Amino acid sequence: MARSRRPKPGATDFNEGIYHRPPVGLSFFKTGVVVLVVALVLTYFAFAKELPWSSPGYTATATFRDASTLRVSAPVRIAGVNVGEVTGVEADGDEAKVTFTVDPEGLPLHEDARITIRPRLFLGGNYFLDLRPGSPSSPDLPDGGSIPATQTATAVQLDEVLMALQRGDRRNLGDALEGFGSALDDPPTPAMDVGMDPEVQGLSGAEAINQSFDYGGRAGKSSSQVAQALLGEQAGDLRGMIRASARVFDQLASRQSELSDLVTNFSITTGALAAESRSLEDTLAELAPTVEQAQRDLPVINAAFPPLRAFARELTPSVEELPATIRAGMPWLRQTGHLVQKSELGGIVDDLHAATPTLSQGTANLNGLLLQLGRFSRCQSQVLTPTGDQVVGGAFGIGQPSFREFLYSVAAQSGEGAYFDGNGSFLRVQPGGGPVPVEAPIPDGADSPVSPDNVNYARAIATPQGTEPLKPAQEPPVRTDVPCFQSEMPALNGPQAGPGPAALSVTTFPIDP
Repeated sequence: MARSRRPKPGATDFNEGIYHRPPVGLSFFKTGVVVLVVALVLTYFAFAKELPWSSPGYTATATFRDASTLRVSAPVRIAGVNVGEVTGVEADGDEAKVTFTVDPEGLPLHEDARITIRPRLFLGGNYFLDLRPGSPSSPDLPDGGSIPATQTATAVQLDEVLMALQRGDRRNLGDALEGFGSALDDPPTPAMDVGMDPEVQGLSGAEAINQSFDYGGRAGKSSSQVAQALLGEQAGDLRGMIRASARVFDQLASRQSELSDLVTNFSITTGALAAESRSLEDTLAELAPTVEQAQRDLPVINAAFPPLRAFARELTPSVEELPATIRAGMPWLRQTGHLVQKSELGGIVDDLHAATPTLSQGTANLNGLLLQLGRFSRCQSQVLTPTGDQVVGGAFGIGQPSFREFLYSVAAQSGEGAYFDGNGSFLRVQPGGGPVPVEAPIPDGADSPVSPDNVNYARAIATPQGTEPLKPAQEPPVRTDVPCFQSEMPALNGPQAGPGPAALSVTTFPIDP
């Protein structure tokens, strides 16, 4: 009879007398695996403190000139509150690039954000990042953005200060402070007062500085205005100026040879200024009145800027049309170039160049001629012409202006002197004839009494009535020191213009007919 195999006892075996209940739950092996996994997870959270599938959130980088004191996992704080931590520190040339995270409660960051490495303890160690988010008017710093080295700093440690002040440095610092105190407290010697302003002669350095505070109010006001102007009119103007200055300096650094020449020429220029130091002092002395005058003129200039800007805006379309205008004017410019060649206007210019010195000398000589012509014109318009327009009255007048009477006499004289025989022109005068005997003294004759020997005799048609104008007793003086246009206009109808006695008188001597 075959024996049946008895199964091995296992987990499903049940002996109510031994266990009193059937087995339930995990086995010992599975329980151990679960405990190990839980321990590993707790260990990860203890060190990583974040879920492995979660993203680090907002991150940014900052460039420091020296970040050797900073370690990964160092906290990032805003106003003393932890908002993130350092996730990486790596070298970037001579600088260090630090990567850090920022929690949502610390956002947003702006482009002008500043960050500083500060110690958590007084004597060093345990450093953190002190973050300032920046001004709200500045644009936001995007995720993964970078803060440049110009906006980062590292706190100076006490040990660094103590290392800098070694014994020799401390002695030099003491000597410098002693010299500075002596310069402020000691009165100046007579040699030191030479060339100094009279207001500070005999005063120590501290007294002179105290006296300068009298002008500090106005200077501080002007300085504050300058500082305010440097900030610009809109947010970011100063940053833009600094960025532009950085580009300028980069270009200067790329031109080392030209920059060295510039420095050399600047040294020569400063040497020349030093040689003219006295003139430079006089110029600086005149600078203050110039600035005061400029302060009165600058508001006027500033008021002119808005119309100037409007004019510039109105001028913009014209400037845009300028290239087309230049292209249209090129044919004219080419023709003008041909016109000014030697065979055209160039030759004329050469001739003018040779004639100009003589013409300029003649122009200089014309000054005297034009002056005399001006005086003559004034004499003509103010004296001669009004005199010729006067109508001569009296018994012998004909009712015409004097200039016409003069022309009438010239015409009569021309008629009397016309050709009448082959001997040429002679003045034909009727010497005498008539029933009335007349006589007249011989001009410049003898001073003897009137006698038949010093008298001219003739016969006239009628008895002489008189002579007009009167002959003056003496010739009027010729005044060469008085210009003609300043002379009085002759009075042709004045007292001297009246009729006087006849130059011829009826003779008392018998004259044969």
